[in-house]
Parts: sequence; structure tokens; C-alpha cells
Amino acid sequence: MRNIFVPLALAVFLGSGAILYAAGQAPMPADYDEDTYGPWAPVIWVKPVKSVIFEHKIHTVDAGLDCDSCHDDLFAMEAGAAEENDDFTMETLYAGGYCGACHDGATAFASDTRCTACHIGVRGHARIVGSGDGQGSGH
Repeated sequence: MRNIFVPLALAVFLGSGAILYAAGQAPMPADYDEDTYGPWAPVIWVKPVKSVIFEHKIHTVDAGLDCDSCHDDLFAMEAGAAEENDDFTMETLYAGGYCGACHDGATAFASDTRCTACHIGVRGHARIVGSGDGQGSGH
């Protein structure tokens, strides 16, 4: 019985994104407009730690933000650009940079709480990219 309840408990604990990715990414709905809401596919950062997932839909459709809320002040529009910055660290987030501009505990949950809402780890990365070995495969 434990094998049934532990994955379900983890999926609930990790949030709705974990449920979506536990079985693989859902297909993009026909009415989802990537020009308005951002890419359907998640952004998966592997630096400074492996792995953090970001979904535009959660922030645009669900939270009502638009692209200008984050781009280009907090994040460059180019994929992977944030990872190249030396200050792309949790310390910077805690100080209000990048995700921490909103994830401050007042606007949205604080970046030093609910870690597994974003941090999916090596095994989560392996499940998403399909390596299946739990060790990940780099980018």
C-alpha cells in the first residue's frame, strides 16, 4: 500500500505542476495563445541547481500577469539567459531579484518557503526530459 500513497502524497505536496508532469506534459489546448501567455512548455533551469521548473501558464493565465510583468526588467526574453548570470542564485531571490521580486511572502509565497513548488530535483528533471534513470542528463 505504501507505494500507492507515497507518490500521490508527493504529487499533492509538490502542487498542481507535479501532477501534470507525473504522467508527462499535457498537450497544449487549442485555445492557449503562446504569444499572449508565453510558451506552453515549461522552462527548466539546471543552474545553479538541478532542477527548477517554471510554467508561464501559472503566472499568466492563472495569476493574471502579462509578459511585461517579468520581461525584460527581471528576466531577459531569451531562453536560458538568467542561468548565465552570476547573480542567478537563491540569495538574489531572497533579496528580491528575479522570482523574488514577487515571491516575497506578500505578493506571492516567499521564495524561502514551499521549495518543492519550483525545485523538482534531479529525479523530477529526469522524469520531464525522459532519461528515466533518476540521474538526469544535463541540459
